[in-house]
Amino acid sequence: MYKIMLVDDEAEVREGIRNRIAWQEHGYDCVGDYENGMDALEAAELLKPDVVLTDINMPFMDGLELTRQLAERLPWTKVVILTGYDDFDYAQRAVKLSVKDFILKPITREELIGVLDSIKGELDEEKDRRENLVRLERQLRESLPVLKERFLERMVGTSIGLGEMAQRMAYFGLNLPGPAYVVLAADADHFGEAAPDADRELLRFALHNIVQEIAAREAESAVFRSREEKAVCILSGGADDRLFDRAQALAEEIRRSVETYLRFTVTVGIGLPVSGLADIRQAYRSAVAALDYRVLLGTNRVISITDLEGRRGLSADTTGDWERRLVIGVKTGSAEETEQAAAAIVSQLKTAAPSIEQAYVRIQKLIVSLLNALEESGAGAGLFGDGVNPITEVYRFKTLDEIELWLKELCGESIRMLAEKRSDMARGFMVKAEAYIRDNFADPGLSLKTVCEIVHMSNSYFSAMFKARTGKTFVEYLTWHRVEKAKELLAATDLKSYEIAAEVGYADPHYFSVLFKKATGDTPTEYRNRAAGRERAT
Repeated sequence: MYKIMLVDDEAEVREGIRNRIAWQEHGYDCVGDYENGMDALEAAELLKPDVVLTDINMPFMDGLELTRQLAERLPWTKVVILTGYDDFDYAQRAVKLSVKDFILKPITREELIGVLDSIKGELDEEKDRRENLVRLERQLRESLPVLKERFLERMVGTSIGLGEMAQRMAYFGLNLPGPAYVVLAADADHFGEAAPDADRELLRFALHNIVQEIAAREAESAVFRSREEKAVCILSGGADDRLFDRAQALAEEIRRSVETYLRFTVTVGIGLPVSGLADIRQAYRSAVAALDYRVLLGTNRVISITDLEGRRGLSADTTGDWERRLVIGVKTGSAEETEQAAAAIVSQLKTAAPSIEQAYVRIQKLIVSLLNALEESGAGAGLFGDGVNPITEVYRFKTLDEIELWLKELCGESIRMLAEKRSDMARGFMVKAEAYIRDNFADPGLSLKTVCEIVHMSNSYFSAMFKARTGKTFVEYLTWHRVEKAKELLAATDLKSYEIAAEVGYADPHYFSVLFKKATGDTPTEYRNRAAGRERAT
């Protein structure tokens, strides 16, 4: 029911209108009748009528002033003016005040009902629109988390203009001012073959929730769940904020928290640091590429792409989006990415290049970019073999299809060479780390973190490489070296046990004795006595 008020200074007019209309049959509830505009306005502010039917000429406040006041205070209320032929000038002024309709006196029942039915139809439409709008707003609020996730996934996966990107980020309340960005991608290693699908979905949600809670401590961050079920975190910061170091610490906390609280393991990939949102796709792709190294390095670890190729961004010599993707694919070891890029480059050449000669020039520029990328990593020599000019090599081919196959072979060989170079670099770093431990084992403060800083590796990546090379963890290797030195001192000197403990890096003599016995089966005193006995026997 819609509420209607009657306003006229003639009581018989008000009474006649009120009694001649079956209000509820037409969807109205007549909530009051008043003899002047002042009383009607006071009542309207309390009753909030949908329709006011008012005369023009009334004492204290006429119908036009009432209309003006209602328009200011209750703008949704529709006003219908009752007027006589002598009041036509007033009626014209009423139209300017946006009066819904006016009716000439004397009023017939049919005419009034017609006007009221018409207004009810408009009120019904307005009510439907309001209800639809409220429903849509509620649905939008409920969908905002999903819409935000889809936008973030689109932002890191496709080409979006910076203007649109800034507008959508403001709409979703994303605080990523930059100018530096790093992307982390966390992926569950496995849930067990027997785990029901419902349990897996719950665990994936729990992983996303942990990443959200940890990343929330970073004011400038955003987290979303990709369609590939990875929990992705974008970190933003200033150029001097040590953003990459913060990303490593956050990734390690995510890994530990999932293992501790969810009882399964994840691997976290950290992408290349980039400057500006224009390169955010590169940051994301390299984070996902870092995860691919899980096949080689094992699960339950943090893998940084910079551990594998250094902290470099895109080569400045690359041209075009597909060319950049091909070089990135080579750098990150993604054969699928390079093959896709090579096919797209050739497809574009087939469409755009009118002759094979023009295609040669384009491919030659791409080869230079590829060689530059390999040179940056110290693996540029040997790709084409001895005595081969890489620039003129392209002239061996007469069709773009042949060039496409050649490009894919070159990219595959480049990926293999980079992998070997990285392996050589890793071995060099391990040799450096072993030498540093041998030279500094007597330092009680020697730690895994210290050695990782020396060789510029993350803790998890160094630990995996060190264990693969030595067969021991860092702590096992350090302990072994200290025990071996302690054996020498016990056999060749008269130093006290506590003095020897200090010499090999242990401030607590008791702790040293416990470790020594665990490693050798003897206490330091027993070992010295055995060594002395062997010397006398010889």
